[in-house]
Amino acid sequence: MPAAEWYGSLPTLYMSASVILTDEDDRLLLVKQNYRDHWAFPGGMADEGEPPHETAVREVAEELGLDVRLGDLLVMGWLPADGERPRPIVTFMWDGGVVDDPARIRLQEEELDDARFYPWEDAAELLPALTAPRIPAAREARKRGRTIYLSAGA
Repeated sequence: MPAAEWYGSLPTLYMSASVILTDEDDRLLLVKQNYRDHWAFPGGMADEGEPPHETAVREVAEELGLDVRLGDLLVMGWLPADGERPRPIVTFMWDGGVVDDPARIRLQEEELDDARFYPWEDAAELLPALTAPRIPAAREARKRGRTIYLSAGA
């Protein structure tokens, strides 16, 4: 089988990247997108050919007007196809450090209604069930200094 045909026969997936940002009181920053009924991590879907670390930096700049330097890769995950999303998704979550001056945050009003810092435990209650496990995983990864892999949100 020719290489192009073989590659064309392989399964495809989606890719997203997000960033964990905290304030000086170690509260977690979440964003409220105007096209969803739940809160989310700053981040989003990769553009065609875009590496995940560049996706994370671009999305935070677009959504919040912040120029972040990515630290460690905290969480990598895989979620199966679900409902309207016909393919699996691979997720990457980096440590973006501390936002020392929250007044610098500038919301992308076309997509976001709000951005707020929450205690880690409270933030988990605001996220969808498949996303919420990334919070304790990211906290543990920060503590241990190693990436944690999550499969299907478990």
